[in-house]
Amino acid sequence: MSRPYRQIDTLNLVAEVMLDFPRTFVEFTDPADPDQVFRADLTWLTSRWTCIFGSGCAGIVPGRETDGCCTLGAHFADAADEKRVRKASKGLSASEWQYRDAGRRGIAEKDSEGSRQTRVVDGACIFLNREGFPGGAGCALHSHAVRTGRHPLELKPDVCWQLPVRRSYRQVQRPDDTTYLEVTIGEYDRRGWGPGGQDLQWWCTGASEAHVGTEPVWVSYAPELRELMGVAAYEVLAGMCAARESGGAVAPHPADKSCG
Repeated sequence: MSRPYRQIDTLNLVAEVMLDFPRTFVEFTDPADPDQVFRADLTWLTSRWTCIFGSGCAGIVPGRETDGCCTLGAHFADAADEKRVRKASKGLSASEWQYRDAGRRGIAEKDSEGSRQTRVVDGACIFLNREGFPGGAGCALHSHAVRTGRHPLELKPDVCWQLPVRRSYRQVQRPDDTTYLEVTIGEYDRRGWGPGGQDLQWWCTGASEAHVGTEPVWVSYAPELRELMGVAAYEVLAGMCAARESGGAVAPHPADKSCG
């Protein structure tokens, strides 16, 4: 019998499924780049995961459940990512951002390995408004984007708006010695955090409590996926996800007569 990967909270027995289970992947050439192939996890993308921050999220660190996954500072993808977030922070008012005064002294710091990330203030990310803040709990950048009619991915650090979708790269060599860049679009599970992922108190992608969305991930995360893949590639992916959900053929062999 399959057993949960981990259980926490002995009163509520919040459980996660095992990390390894059968998945359906599909591959297709990027319409915008013939030397790039997308490998997409349809099992994850057609799941009903949704963020439940403030609505049952158990948090990643014991004793800081209300932080969600914002306890740790967000690592910047590159200098451009940090510059964009710094610029966005200047547009936040004191009523929107609990730690605005601290942010005026800098929003970034280096972690123990020298990588740049958002500052950790009072035990969590500097952009996290805590419970009880009059402007509302949660990411100040996210809330500001919603209030001003923008998408949060325009303001938040890359890793924050991408979660829990993970994009990874691998160079592949075919038997005929031609090569292509494989871009995998899948679930950001515990392993996506690196070795420390095994120590998280709880992680939402494997928990049934978070699989309660009214739409599948490929629909609810369409803006993020378009940004990660490009519009043309996303449209191909969307068609395959829709086919899987309707029970139709997904990526049939083109040589089959039924496909002609």
